[in-house]
Amino acid sequence: MVEYWGLPDKTAETLVDGWIHTGDAGYVDEDGYVFIRDRIKDAILVAGENVYPAEIENVLERHPGVAEAVVVGAPDERWGESVHAFVVPVSGQEPTPRDLHRFLVDRLAAFKLPARYEFIDHVPRNPSGKILRRELRERFWSDSDRKVN
Repeated sequence: MVEYWGLPDKTAETLVDGWIHTGDAGYVDEDGYVFIRDRIKDAILVAGENVYPAEIENVLERHPGVAEAVVVGAPDERWGESVHAFVVPVSGQEPTPRDLHRFLVDRLAAFKLPARYEFIDHVPRNPSGKILRRELRERFWSDSDRKVN
C-alpha cells in the first residue's frame, strides 16, 4: 500500500514507521500462523479490560435458540462500558435472557457476560453484507459525552 487516494490524514494514521496498521487484533501461534480475533475499534472496555465482541458472538451463536448475535458496548456508570447483546432467535425459538446467561456463564469470564440482551428480527447490514455495528451502538452513545465510533 502506498496511500489512501486523497486522504493524507488517513494514510498517516495507517502507515506508521513502515508498518500498515489495519485495526485488526490477533496473535501468531507457535507455528507462525496468524489468527485475527476482532477489530480493535470494536473492543468494549469493561472495567479496564478489553472485551472483543467476536468471542462473545461466537459463543452465543452456539446456543441452539440463537441464529445470529451482535455484541456492542453501551455506556455504564460503574464500569465505563457494559456488554449489550443483540440476538436474532432461531425461527420458532424464544430464548430468554436467563437462558442465554446460563448458557454463557461457564463459557466466558464474568466481565465478558452481557449485561443486557435485546431480541431483534434481523441484523442490519450494508449492501456487501457487513454488519452495521455502528447503527446498533449509536443509540447508546448519541446522548453521551463520550463517543464510540
